[in-house]
Amino acid sequence: MIAVTTYRDKRVALFGLGGSGMATALALIAGGADLIAFDDNPERVKAAGIEGIATQNLRELDFSKIDALILAPGVPLTHPKPHWSVELAKSNKVPILGDVELFAEERRAVAPDAKFIAITGTNGKSTTTVLISHVLKSAGRNVQMGGNIGRAVLSLDPLRDDAIYVVECSSYQIDLAPSLDPTIGILLNLAPDHLERHGDMAHYASIKERLVAQSGEAIIGVDDDYSAAIAAYHADGKRHIHRISNGSSVDEGVYLNGSHLERVTKDGQRQIADLEGIPSLRGIHNGQNAAACWLACHLVGLSDEEIQAGFESFPGLVHRMEPVGSIGRIVFVNDSKATNADAAAMALASYDHIYWIAGGLAKEGGINSLRSFFPKIEKAYLVGEAAPEFAAVLSDDVAFEISGTIGAAVQRAFEDASRADGDNELAILLSPACASFDQFANFEIRGEAFRTAVEAINGVEYFKEAS
Repeated sequence: MIAVTTYRDKRVALFGLGGSGMATALALIAGGADLIAFDDNPERVKAAGIEGIATQNLRELDFSKIDALILAPGVPLTHPKPHWSVELAKSNKVPILGDVELFAEERRAVAPDAKFIAITGTNGKSTTTVLISHVLKSAGRNVQMGGNIGRAVLSLDPLRDDAIYVVECSSYQIDLAPSLDPTIGILLNLAPDHLERHGDMAHYASIKERLVAQSGEAIIGVDDDYSAAIAAYHADGKRHIHRISNGSSVDEGVYLNGSHLERVTKDGQRQIADLEGIPSLRGIHNGQNAAACWLACHLVGLSDEEIQAGFESFPGLVHRMEPVGSIGRIVFVNDSKATNADAAAMALASYDHIYWIAGGLAKEGGINSLRSFFPKIEKAYLVGEAAPEFAAVLSDDVAFEISGTIGAAVQRAFEDASRADGDNELAILLSPACASFDQFANFEIRGEAFRTAVEAINGVEYFKEAS
């Protein structure tokens, strides 16, 4: 645990006692804060009490005597409307902060020489976070990984100057971190997502921008208009901007050229890494992820050889284009983390003959943006609430059936793929392009349902599970 000593003896209110909220409460108490916490869920309040956390309905507090409100990232700050605890804090001019802000403040106070690599983006941030952590660990570095993936950031081991902290940051966390100042800030890409929480795309982009605005070194993708504009805006000489791309040459940065990464500097261009034959880095989108990783690891001192070795040993990310197993020429791919169309596009671009399992709780825009991939889809198997909507989009171009559940979809896709002629690789791909919340609590449980359905098929050879 990282004890938050910067709030010692301060009166702090905390709202939201889920996983990260509980970890934050315990870290504040360990650091000596005078904390009172609450949640709208009585069971969470009870669980906090068992952990020794003082709880009270924050409506009963005198906010004029509160030094800060710590908000769990899942609690609305601005949209669709501010949570009542936010309104109480604002009316009393109380700062509203989150766990990543507390981490940033504590690092500056306790271990200012510790390297802090922060990663955000609409798509690819989890893969990039895990990839950076893996490459650094494989090179023998002391690495702590957490944030919006895995461990809550304040549940990581105590801060040390010789450690490297690799932290995935969601837009919700960045919105609550006004002094966020990573050693290396990475903004991969921007596409419409979470607009119900941020209002519109311009506001969403402005929040994501904050991660690189105060970073020592900034790594920014330039494959979408919003990110490219942010890179151009920050190329003001105040910090070093490294551009990354999954296919287009860049001015000073790293881009994917075929299966190779190329680095461009003012002194010229050279090949720096080879992704050929690395299954976990398959697909053009992984060029951007690998480019960001290469730059981050290079900037903290790794050699080309150490980075290449890390790439080659990378097992991949669970639920993100994860090859689960195969039988003959059929490969089963778990891409449950593709919760929007842009994420699904990356998987659809990576295979040529696809039996596509899609659906769930649809997001704005649905799958209309995926039409260019329809010729690659042998058949679609639709599940969840979005099934009728997706069927209407596919009806004139792609064979489909409404399967209803993941289990039924896997079985039907396997039956159809088994009857297919030819010897091409066939991908039974779960890439929902939807949130999971209609049928599953999260995308991880949805991915496990896919794995369970695959395990029910006799003769499947399973791949090593990613980690």
